[in-house]
Amino acid sequence: MGLFQKKKEIDNNLIIPVHIGIIMDGNGRWAKKRGLPRTAGHTVGAKNFRTITRYCSKIGVKYLTVYAFSTENWKRPQEEVTALMKLFKQYLQEALTDFLEDDIKIKFIGDTTAFNSELQQLIMDTEEVSKNRPGMVLNIAMNYGSRSEIVRAIKNISEKVCNGELKIDDINEKLVSDYLYTAGQPDPDLIIRPSGEYRISNFLLYQSAYAEYVIDNILWPDYSTDDIDRAILEYNSRNRRFGGV
Repeated sequence: MGLFQKKKEIDNNLIIPVHIGIIMDGNGRWAKKRGLPRTAGHTVGAKNFRTITRYCSKIGVKYLTVYAFSTENWKRPQEEVTALMKLFKQYLQEALTDFLEDDIKIKFIGDTTAFNSELQQLIMDTEEVSKNRPGMVLNIAMNYGSRSEIVRAIKNISEKVCNGELKIDDINEKLVSDYLYTAGQPDPDLIIRPSGEYRISNFLLYQSAYAEYVIDNILWPDYSTDDIDRAILEYNSRNRRFGGV
């Protein structure tokens, strides 16, 4: 039994965030500290991703969004990008049978057209296989950047206005949300950033307007289920006023 679950038995008022976002950061630094290539950190980080995902599903999180590969990550050394693509392929092949017992529904957010045809097909197959599962929704952000997501939404809305399908007065916050990758999902309640960096890093900018942030000085491969528990307990200690008093 985890730290959060033990405390929840004492205090029934403790709540689990409906939607958690995680910026999975620090794989490269984790490897460097151990004299290993950066790719080794990504491999361990991917394994930890499975552990944390299953734990979040187990404790009752309804939506989990993980930042796996940003639009800016293409700027990394070609060797590292190539290794990441191979790792994604391996993960997706495993995901076609992974999470079966967990009933996790997998969705990909971001511009997946930038990946090769084999990876794109695996992405579509993974979403198709898991689409009817009743459990937690797992959003994997790949080639994702929130600024480009917002630009995409503006372009799509503008096209509808130009075609007469929408009027200017129809545009409101709800409509914009409906044109984001996370359409139909609740905004994140809690965003966790391991690795000690104090940056949003272009992650869920619109959706996280009122999210609580917890930043830990722990590199992602070392991030544990106990750390998730501590983040949720920290979330419970916050006074969420949403701009009110």
